[in-house]
Amino acid sequence: MSGHSKWATTKHKKAVIDAKRGKLFAKLIKNIEVAARTGGADLDGNPTLFDAVQKAKKSSVPNKNIDSAIKRGGGLEAGGVDYETIMYEGYGPNGVAVLIECLTDNRNRAASDVRVAMTRNGGSMADPGSVSYLFNRKGVVIVPKGELTEDDVLGAVLDAGAEEVNDLGETFEVLSEATDLVAVRTALQEAGIDYDSADSSFVPTMQVELDEEGARKIFKLIDALEDSDDVQNVFANFDVSDEVMEKVDA
Repeated sequence: MSGHSKWATTKHKKAVIDAKRGKLFAKLIKNIEVAARTGGADLDGNPTLFDAVQKAKKSSVPNKNIDSAIKRGGGLEAGGVDYETIMYEGYGPNGVAVLIECLTDNRNRAASDVRVAMTRNGGSMADPGSVSYLFNRKGVVIVPKGELTEDDVLGAVLDAGAEEVNDLGETFEVLSEATDLVAVRTALQEAGIDYDSADSSFVPTMQVELDEEGARKIFKLIDALEDSDDVQNVFANFDVSDEVMEKVDA
């Protein structure tokens, strides 16, 4: 039966990945719809939509789903939903500050999902403004390394307003003011450098160093939050060393 149980485990893992992927697809589609509704359905004239579409394509969202979302958002096809963005604030285990960005058509459901995920996983909700001051809104572009050096990337983006390039192991992270995000992304394209994603994100100004137990707890909380269809992004100010990360992965 060992072969059978191994197959069952693999099947379960695949189901979890597929479910996560389904959720990811739904979130990426929602992003596209909202971007098209806010700035119009023209990719050239709407940089937010352009980036949302690029991100969806990188995650293998089918083109027909992307096109449909653009049409719904742009009012060219029936069935669009009116989503609103809501930001919740809280604390996770070990005093980690957490910002939860929701995109929802049902404020009560979103609030309930977030509250339940937080309280069941060692977190607590906080008043608006009590956590957000620990973060700055930044433009974040993730560039796959390939044959690139840090200097290659820095040379391409420096004049476009990039503030720093960080080596994350297999990728480079390019940080800028949120208002310079499009300029930085365009500079990379013009230099022929491919990028995985270009987002406006909340970057922490200070970080809480976590041990293995703390890392497991915060990852469990983030997983629970991201399990909600209404939660688009979770930002948190923790730092986990490579050694701790290896233990968690093992």
